[in-house]
Amino acid sequence: MTTTLPPKTNFRAVGTRPIRHDGYEKVTGQALYSADTTLPGLLYSNVLRSPHAHAKIISIDTSKAEAYPGVRSIITSKDFPEQENIVTSPFPGPPLSLNLKEHTDNVIAGDKVLHKGHAVAAVAAVSTHVAEEASKLIEVTYEILAPVKTVEEAIAEGAPQLHSNYEKNIASYNKLEIGDIEEGFKKADHIIEREFRTATVHQGYIEPPAATAWWSTDNRVTIWGSSQGQFIVRDRTSIVLGVPFSSVKVIPREIGGGFGGKTTIYLEPLAAMLSKKTGVPVKMAMSRSDVLEATGPTSGSYVKAKIGITNEGKLVAGYADLKFEAGAYPGSPVVPGATCMFSPYDMENISIDAYDIVTNKPKTTAYRAPGAPISAFAAESIIDELAEKIGMDPMDLRILNTAQEGT
Repeated sequence: MTTTLPPKTNFRAVGTRPIRHDGYEKVTGQALYSADTTLPGLLYSNVLRSPHAHAKIISIDTSKAEAYPGVRSIITSKDFPEQENIVTSPFPGPPLSLNLKEHTDNVIAGDKVLHKGHAVAAVAAVSTHVAEEASKLIEVTYEILAPVKTVEEAIAEGAPQLHSNYEKNIASYNKLEIGDIEEGFKKADHIIEREFRTATVHQGYIEPPAATAWWSTDNRVTIWGSSQGQFIVRDRTSIVLGVPFSSVKVIPREIGGGFGGKTTIYLEPLAAMLSKKTGVPVKMAMSRSDVLEATGPTSGSYVKAKIGITNEGKLVAGYADLKFEAGAYPGSPVVPGATCMFSPYDMENISIDAYDIVTNKPKTTAYRAPGAPISAFAAESIIDELAEKIGMDPMDLRILNTAQEGT
């Protein structure tokens, strides 16, 4: 199909067929992805993951695994620096607030496992098969706790608490408000209120995360891996390892998809610590089941929304109660979802309650406009219903109410 550009355009790229600078390597198979990394003396690793969604770790016995032929080292959370349970911005430049303990515990469980697939220990061995067999010999004693799988379960009376510092499993609450919501609804001729529930959805990238790390004798760490930002990997890995971020170098490989899901770390600190203990490079890679059980999806959610409209088609008020799953640790995209929800429209009266709620699932990560599809789905569904109620074309209704510059 030939694309015809509008007249008086002077685009150099739009409307043309530029050649991908990485195309030749990819179609010939020469492109190197994270699992393609090979280094002298390389060891291979396997991660032991929790079979339980919620449990206290009573003890970990690695003695049988350590004695298995071909095993070179085993690590647990005790091999990493103890972190404070505080929120801080550990880096210079733009602020990036992290809870240091939660950030480390998300990589490898400390006192508790908070989702099925939560990393508990990791083995470095002469082959992947040896590492897998040895990890089966690690004996973990758990005190199994009841899990919460949705936001409604998490905030229910008497629900199990994931963290002692988040009452009713609510990690944070934000209020977004403009105008007078009660007066706005008084002006409405029609009001529709609906409830929506969305499920946890994974990004489904083709390439499972993999990482190779080399902690050299000069106390510097080099990591080869797949990510959507090597400086994020560098900085976050440095926190877990307890080393200056300037001593960590991350070399990005080709990425086999990410869609927001590869903006954080899972394997990098584990491979680095095993390399430190063995003195040689260590490679680790996730299986597809590891990806689905132990890497961050987008939030599941509960949304209650209410919108008011006049007979002439003017949207006069919008209210929403957004409860997003954060997964095992805080950080759902509920605030971006709230800011997006009604922003396409010139609506004078808006009120949104936004809750970030922890559940026994992997910690959420970004996924294609984080949070926005969830809240927009609710708002747009109601707007379609309002258009039908007043007999107006749904596109005309949107054009009538569309946000203008300065709205």
